[in-house]
Amino acid sequence: MFRSLSILPLAVLIAATAAAQIPDAGTQAPPVEALVAEALARSPALAAARSRLTAAREMESPAAALPNPLVEATVQDADFPNYTIGSEDMSMAGVEVRQPLPHPGKRRARAEVVRAEAAVREAEVAELERRVTAEVRNLYSRLYALDQEQHVLDAARELADLLAATARSRYATGGGEQGDLLKAQLQATRLEERLEDHHAERSAMVADLNRWLGRPGGAALGQVTALPAAAVPPMPWEDLAASGASRVRVARAAVDVAERRLAAARLDVKPDLSPAAGLAYRGALGPVLTLRVGVELPFWKRQKQEPLIRAAEAELETARQELRASEVTVRSEAARIAADWSKADRQILRYREGILPQTSAVLDAARASYLAGRGDFSTVVEGFNLWLDARMQLARREADRFAAWAGLEALTGDLP
Repeated sequence: MFRSLSILPLAVLIAATAAAQIPDAGTQAPPVEALVAEALARSPALAAARSRLTAAREMESPAAALPNPLVEATVQDADFPNYTIGSEDMSMAGVEVRQPLPHPGKRRARAEVVRAEAAVREAEVAELERRVTAEVRNLYSRLYALDQEQHVLDAARELADLLAATARSRYATGGGEQGDLLKAQLQATRLEERLEDHHAERSAMVADLNRWLGRPGGAALGQVTALPAAAVPPMPWEDLAASGASRVRVARAAVDVAERRLAAARLDVKPDLSPAAGLAYRGALGPVLTLRVGVELPFWKRQKQEPLIRAAEAELETARQELRASEVTVRSEAARIAADWSKADRQILRYREGILPQTSAVLDAARASYLAGRGDFSTVVEGFNLWLDARMQLARREADRFAAWAGLEALTGDLP
């Protein structure tokens, strides 16, 4: 029985076992983009960032508004403590309204500062959205690798059981050694160990993904059976990253804020006006109309306005240097992602066209020699491990390539 089973081509046994392990549609995980949409809708961090953006936009109108007017009540008695209103020209009671008027351009400058700050908040929201998207896609790709490795381990367990049965049969008939049987049993035990590790690793990874989705940590997720196709633009990607990276946009918006703050600080040296109008009652002597204009003198500008201008200039230089640092960083990151993508893409091709069929052939040859009494069971075990590792590595390479694409998309924005 074992001999007749063992002469089947290895590819047939693997295909049959793997097909039996593929879950039905009811146990499959949702598509990755559905999980991305869920994370973007339910992320508390994103909700907080969007609220900050709403608050920043609400500040534009107050920044451009005039200062509140001041109303003053006055009583003037020329012969105090005698009451002389109505009998003395200089005695009166009235009300005066004063409206501070900032120097022309100050209100607009303040509104532009607030508008630029809102643009920073908007760029931060976009950056966080990209980061959440990349995290979900990356975890999804790792789950794909784990689930594919799980299928391979399940198929390998079936094959290991077959090898153990073959070794047991040969030992029982005197055609094999006890060491062969022990090695086959050890191989099966090691597979169980790896399966247990995979289950624990997958549970931890699903819990991490649930954190981004806003789900309970122990919420189940179906099997990830495939990754979507990932197309990338032609290399190099450095310029694409420098122009599209949201963190660069945040830095550029910060430069704009610093420039507008400097312009507003320079305008603060200009004097403000305080026109006022009042109307006073004098009884039978008739009312009195008072008009006043006050001018703010920047008398202490060396201690007040000029240090603020210098501070704004330093903040602007800081923002410009941080923008340069961001551009350098994203260019370097784009080059790293390009290297990761190219490596994974080449390795996937190498595994599919070379390593996988070669390891199958090695294991087939080792098993055939062992069954014919010419080979050693250690060679069969070595071939089995090569076959197993090759299939697990392929899944990891596929996950690496998808993760590289997700990183590039997060860096540059929606790819064509």
